[in-house]
Amino acid sequence: MEESIKIMVADDAKDIRDVVRIMLESAGYEVVLALNGREAIEKFDDSIKLVILDVMMPHVNGINACATIREKADVPILFLTAKSAESDMVEGFEAGGDDYLTKPFSSTELLLRVKALLKRPHMKNSGVGNDSKVIIQDIVLDKELQQVVRDGETIPLTEIEYKILCLLASNRNHLFTAKEIYESVWNEEFMSTSTNTVMVHIRNIRKKLGDTGPSPKYLHNSWGRGYRIV
Repeated sequence: MEESIKIMVADDAKDIRDVVRIMLESAGYEVVLALNGREAIEKFDDSIKLVILDVMMPHVNGINACATIREKADVPILFLTAKSAESDMVEGFEAGGDDYLTKPFSSTELLLRVKALLKRPHMKNSGVGNDSKVIIQDIVLDKELQQVVRDGETIPLTEIEYKILCLLASNRNHLFTAKEIYESVWNEEFMSTSTNTVMVHIRNIRKKLGDTGPSPKYLHNSWGRGYRIV
């Protein structure tokens, strides 16, 4: 365990901050504490390798803090939330979050998520596909620029959404299960909550592509089996 890895924990509840700090420090991490989202933004710098944000905080909530931090760096961001509704997950992922953990949680759960996020490669090293550009009808995936463009306009996908679309587009007609997508894109072991996580991201991609009708134009779902681009 490398003791130099620094993690920021932002939560307005002192008991949660203290518990998470003890869990992380016991595992050898260095911990920076923030009392709310505004303080998390102020304290964040390049030395911090992972950020843990409570969703509901005063002054600046976790969602807005995540969006601001994401503009500065590609650091992994884990949400702590008392909510598990899909709408809350979508909002968190849209802001640039990488994963979420619903309260209450165990030390084992937290450390597994932290270790997985720290091992996750950056998008530029993901190695999804080989060609510099992939064309899906009127959409162009530019892997060098890491952008998705249609009619000259960039479609604002998050990093995870881009990776999923790139994986499917680079392997046309291959039916990917939720497990295959999760382990390829997240680069970590598939868990019981992972299917829902993949479903939320797929739904969000479709929404951004305008592909939400009864007859999908780009991303096809074979119910109970998986997803593919034809």
